[in-house]
Amino acid sequence: MLKELLAIFSKDSKLDNAFARSYEMLDINKDMFLKARRTLRETNTVELDTSVYEQDKKINRFEREVRREVLQYLSVTGVMNLPSALRLIGIIIDLERIGDYSKNIVELAESHKAKLNAGDSEEDLRMIESAVENSFDRTRYVLENSDAVAAEALIKEYIWVNPLCDKIALGYIKEENESLTRRSTAALVLYFRFLKRIHSHLRNIVTAVYRPFHKIGFIPSKDKIPRD
Repeated sequence: MLKELLAIFSKDSKLDNAFARSYEMLDINKDMFLKARRTLRETNTVELDTSVYEQDKKINRFEREVRREVLQYLSVTGVMNLPSALRLIGIIIDLERIGDYSKNIVELAESHKAKLNAGDSEEDLRMIESAVENSFDRTRYVLENSDAVAAEALIKEYIWVNPLCDKIALGYIKEENESLTRRSTAALVLYFRFLKRIHSHLRNIVTAVYRPFHKIGFIPSKDKIPRD
């Protein structure tokens, strides 16, 4: 699916540059996520890295530019390549949303102040954080190489991430972990939600490589794992 889109856009320098910009946006997003996670999870006093906010503005600017370039392209070529253009727009929107959630994590750290620990769920949280970080690099490879096999492998390997985020967050809401303060519990519920959303948007980008446009972001039922 994505190979067709790349072939179409490589004939137009503006859109070729627009697609290449998505790689840069993904790299910026990974850097934002790592900074946000470090601020929330590894520091007792918040030393806010204002570059996160500047990076978010840059991503927003890139999104506007790509939308404009795609619109100009379609105004000249007509609707023949509309599905491919919409696929690129979808990828860019997902990248913009990832930046927003990374910024939300920094804002959460500003409010929580102390280093956030997940108590009995700390090991699971570290596993989820590692999966999300790894997904950035592998999504970059999948996107740049239009590798459908690698895309499907990534989706299947980390199919457990979102259900586990939901399960742990629900456990906090039910007050199953009484060792944590209410303040930390509230922060963790939000943090697991942000991690889930970042992972979901990365998954949307990955599915854009090999799934039809109307099925981007949706996982076949045979690949889903049951909830507890």
